[in-house]
Amino acid sequence: MSRTAPRPFPGDPELTPAVWRQHKISPSEQETALRVLGRAPTYAELGVFSVMWSEHCSYKSSRLHLARLPTTGPGVVQGPGENAGAVDIGDGFCAVFKMESHNHPSFIEPHQGAATGVGGILRDVFTMGARPIALLDSLRFGRPDHPRTPELLRGVVAGIGGYGNSMGIPTIGGEVAFHERYAGNPLVNVFCLGIARHDAIVKGQASGVGNPVYYVGAKTGRDGIHGATMASAEFDEKSEEKRPAVQVGDPFMEKLLLEACLEVMKTDACVGVQDMGAAGLTCATSETGSRGGVGIEIDVAHVPQRENGMTPYEIMLSESQERMLLIVKRGHEAEVERIFEKWDLHAVRIGEVMADDRLTVREHGQVVVEVPNRALTDEAPLYTRPVAEPAGRADLLRIPASARTDLPRPQDALLQLLASPTVASKRWIYRQYDHMVRTNTIVRTGQGAGVIRLKGTSRALAMSVDGNGRFCQLDPRQGAKLAVAEAARNVACAGGQPIGATNCLNFGNPERPEIMWQLVEAIAGIGEACRALGVPITGGNVSLYNETEGRAILPTPVLGVVGVIEDAARACGRVFPAAGLDIVLLGDNAGELGGSEYLETVCGLLRGRPPVLDLARERALQALLVDLAAAGLIGSAHDPSEGGLAVALAECCFDTRGIGAEVDLVPAASDGDVDLVAATLFGESASRAVVSVVPENGEAVLARAATAGVPARRIGRTGGDAIRIAVAGQAVVDCRVSEAEARWADALSAALDGPAA
Repeated sequence: MSRTAPRPFPGDPELTPAVWRQHKISPSEQETALRVLGRAPTYAELGVFSVMWSEHCSYKSSRLHLARLPTTGPGVVQGPGENAGAVDIGDGFCAVFKMESHNHPSFIEPHQGAATGVGGILRDVFTMGARPIALLDSLRFGRPDHPRTPELLRGVVAGIGGYGNSMGIPTIGGEVAFHERYAGNPLVNVFCLGIARHDAIVKGQASGVGNPVYYVGAKTGRDGIHGATMASAEFDEKSEEKRPAVQVGDPFMEKLLLEACLEVMKTDACVGVQDMGAAGLTCATSETGSRGGVGIEIDVAHVPQRENGMTPYEIMLSESQERMLLIVKRGHEAEVERIFEKWDLHAVRIGEVMADDRLTVREHGQVVVEVPNRALTDEAPLYTRPVAEPAGRADLLRIPASARTDLPRPQDALLQLLASPTVASKRWIYRQYDHMVRTNTIVRTGQGAGVIRLKGTSRALAMSVDGNGRFCQLDPRQGAKLAVAEAARNVACAGGQPIGATNCLNFGNPERPEIMWQLVEAIAGIGEACRALGVPITGGNVSLYNETEGRAILPTPVLGVVGVIEDAARACGRVFPAAGLDIVLLGDNAGELGGSEYLETVCGLLRGRPPVLDLARERALQALLVDLAAAGLIGSAHDPSEGGLAVALAECCFDTRGIGAEVDLVPAASDGDVDLVAATLFGESASRAVVSVVPENGEAVLARAATAGVPARRIGRTGGDAIRIAVAGQAVVDCRVSEAEARWADALSAALDGPAA
């Protein structure tokens, strides 16, 4: 087909300075676009540049810094740059996983925003040729008493549950936290993991000049137009008007699409596959062409449409859900069409692979877009933004004297913490998810890291998502390191050897130097911790502009870590399995209260230095936990995090039908800035785990800990019907398990005025 110069589509607006501004194209970016084209763009081309050069698609503020993360290792099958990462899990199989955000859409339309976030991450995984087997979510909301929190939480949970349940993919774990700084901008991060054979991995790249390009899945509508651009801007009082930019999902269509795509991928017909996610058809065509070093030419007149009169601009920018782009081997067209017809889906040839390097879009043969692929992808604008440490940070790192006066009794503080929304049971949430579908889930949701059986083998996979915005607000580098360590430690507590990680970096407006400083510091911390722990980053997501009317969220890098359990029967959860077991504390109880849930909940303070993290000691602890679980020497393992050791001990007693515990703790070291007993009970020091041990195995556990260089001490025994905690022999907590568990179990539903948990 001969090429003609791009021309405007009838009715396209004039490209005035105001139109460029509406598309979030800066003056310098406008100059770059004009130079790339050598002419003025068409309106459709302006839309293409707008979405592909958005922060959401181009990572123009973060790419330079992300390049410093460790992304290779002996087990890495696929690192960043594809739809999802993959790591080797033995026997020719790999785990394919990624985490994505859908923060802005979920604030505007909670149910559909969260649902389509699940749909998008599922497609990222099965686009690689992997069958999804597990979902996790990491959520952040404002305080439950904020007027919008109940509505947002209910909508998001319903969206996640409704989509995942309909797809038959279990949601096996996650985390939820509440803080006033998320009231105007909740976070909805979703993690998905699938399984594929090494030789069955499919990549999102085009090749083979003349190979046909197919559009498969749902029809294109006007929902989601400029969704990527919306996700690259902060909120204001007009945010509700952006509702049309939120996509609408159909999980039943996605289920058909998943099965049809996986069936096609088993044939010799498939060259490459790309999800039409953010930036829709524009992103799918330009990225597959760019990765393959070829051109893609399509005619939008062939794209299935569910609305009349759609323009090329609308078709190219629509983010309608459940759609994929396939590059098919020439001669296999009928085979592909037959498979999709079997699943009652559209499979329409819309173009072909070209010998040049351009994205060419036609409408009934007339060219309306002609742009070099790399100009939209790898050569998109890249910024080194100014960085500045926030003013007044030194004051934040000091804990004021008020943290030592007028404190509640330790038992009252413990009950207050157990009822705080971040610590309280999330049963109200996860009972709305199907976490046992496919019968592979080993550790029940809410009882530790997510653990799922690998059918046909003796192994299991453990996975955890973790982050702590309080720590990162005080020290983003240290907070990010602690997030990596906690996610990996939770996997190790389940008995899994951490082998790979993904991330979701949630921050405010990067054009503000103090926000950019937070992002740069956090990335540096993630890199340092991942190198030390031997956990490469295989991919991830950056979500910026998370703020409303100039007030940013807490900086919240979330880490997802995956690990292998060699013997699925040895997987561990958090709960004490029986009475009469020794309770052993692995690691030192340093009593660090900086940035803790105790200071936030009991004292109303977000102050102090986050806990120190010795990465060598952390790695030794994780290796020890994996070794003890594999040897069958421990019955449970739990990481003390939010609320510290006292909360962790209480949580080990919950969901046990009332098994209590009696412990005596050595006082934590204190520098005088905090109450000694509070520091001992509620400090959130890193590199610790509470494990339960059959008494006859106690010496073996202590011996292995000594060999590993990990401090270990028997602190008590399980049994009775109460949680009894002493510090240096002096009783400070004596509470019936039933009373404490009731506070913990019912708090979230009560705060939301929902049904009893």
